[in-house]
Amino acid sequence: MNHAQGYVLGQSARAARRLAIQDTHFADVSERLLDHMALRPHERVVELGCGPGGFSRRILRRLGDGGVLVGVDSSEGLLAQARAAMANLGPAHFEPVLADIAGLGAWLNGADVVLGRAVLHHLPMAEFVVGRLRAALRPATRVGFIEPDFRSLLGRLAYLEATGRPELAPLHVWAMAINELYLATRISPDVGANLARTMEAAGYQRVDSEWSECHSDALMIENILMFYDEVRERLQALGILTEAEVDKQQRLLRDLKPESLPAAWGIYWVAGEV
Repeated sequence: MNHAQGYVLGQSARAARRLAIQDTHFADVSERLLDHMALRPHERVVELGCGPGGFSRRILRRLGDGGVLVGVDSSEGLLAQARAAMANLGPAHFEPVLADIAGLGAWLNGADVVLGRAVLHHLPMAEFVVGRLRAALRPATRVGFIEPDFRSLLGRLAYLEATGRPELAPLHVWAMAINELYLATRISPDVGANLARTMEAAGYQRVDSEWSECHSDALMIENILMFYDEVRERLQALGILTEAEVDKQQRLLRDLKPESLPAAWGIYWVAGEV
């Protein structure tokens, strides 16, 4: 899939709500990565796949007068939302760029820092793009990514279901559905798992990484329900879940008690230097 053809999970206002929920879940790890990147007020930062601007706002707050955030995305609608979200946020300047990030265009020129959150797993063969990215950047450019992990915690869910918690089934069904959807679209649901090794193999220096669990709560349930609403037709067309099965999974999700749920997915951040 050409990334310019569109975000696989949709670009509607409702999709933006789901991404806003996702920003809440990514909040702690986002701030930890930005702490690690040690942004300087005057720097030029390029964000790959900025979407409606959730991560962008966190970046822009760390920049000062003379600082620039270049937000690159292939969706005009999401860029418009990002532009509105950045208005009057601080002294730094936000530059939206409509482009396919896999093309690694001239918008990378002069970058001090390149960041991306939950974007690589929407690129076909993202590892190849990560290698080409190093070649496109000047020495000492810092690079950092945040990627979700939809697979590791399937082991825990499987064990808990098998030992007395069958009500957790809709969590594993969702995780498996999102994995199957991404694989059917020729994109990777678990690029974060090997991202540190990929960056080291590509020659990045001082590569560091961290993994953490994303806690389960009512917002996570809402996020999963929205996922099903956005892609139900695609799931049916690909033979992953029928519409009746999607409806059943949504009913089961609404019956769950969020306060008693284990983590259903995790998060990686990985950073290095050219």
